[in-house]
Amino acid sequence: MLATTGLEFQYNRKTKMDFPDVSCGRGEQWLILGESGSGKTTLLHLLGGLRKPQKGQIIVGDTDITSLSGQHLDVFRGRNIGIVFQQAHFVRSLTIEENLLLAQKLAGMPTDDNQVHQLLARLNIKDKANDKPHRLSVGERQRASICRALINRPSLILADEPTSALDDHNCHEVIQLIKNQAAADEVTLLIVTHDNRLKSEFEHQIVLNN
Repeated sequence: MLATTGLEFQYNRKTKMDFPDVSCGRGEQWLILGESGSGKTTLLHLLGGLRKPQKGQIIVGDTDITSLSGQHLDVFRGRNIGIVFQQAHFVRSLTIEENLLLAQKLAGMPTDDNQVHQLLARLNIKDKANDKPHRLSVGERQRASICRALINRPSLILADEPTSALDDHNCHEVIQLIKNQAAADEVTLLIVTHDNRLKSEFEHQIVLNN
């Protein structure tokens, strides 16, 4: 489902990152742990097609995303990869429902109000559909971020530090939500974090060194 080979990324002449090969099967759930500076967020951006490696290959399903660019990459990512960021990124002037409909539109998918409402209900925030993002609590915004990651029924979900700003109770709740929703849709899940509280939650793990 997700496989990488020989990934290298370089911000400048002094900063070169070599990443271990990753191989995740359909529906598997993986944790990538690393301290600050280990390159974990860079790796997530590479896997999500937000950055291009200097060397190496990234296969999502049957597609080598390192060979895609421009609109082709944007459409593929929108339809096949859901991303949960540490800080929720929504269009502030739009409601949560409108943000989810926008995610469908940008991926070239038909907009579907019923699907949006069903997904919001699954994550217990259907009553927030008509609220603007700033009116939601931190935990509610994370739930909305999970909704947006799932809205186009992707085959891969990437989560970047989804629990680092949460207390223990909300940490456990959010990570279970992500895992349960990924499992329900047989989606491959990969979380990158420095949050050691998550180590006991995942059978499959990779540790990145500085």
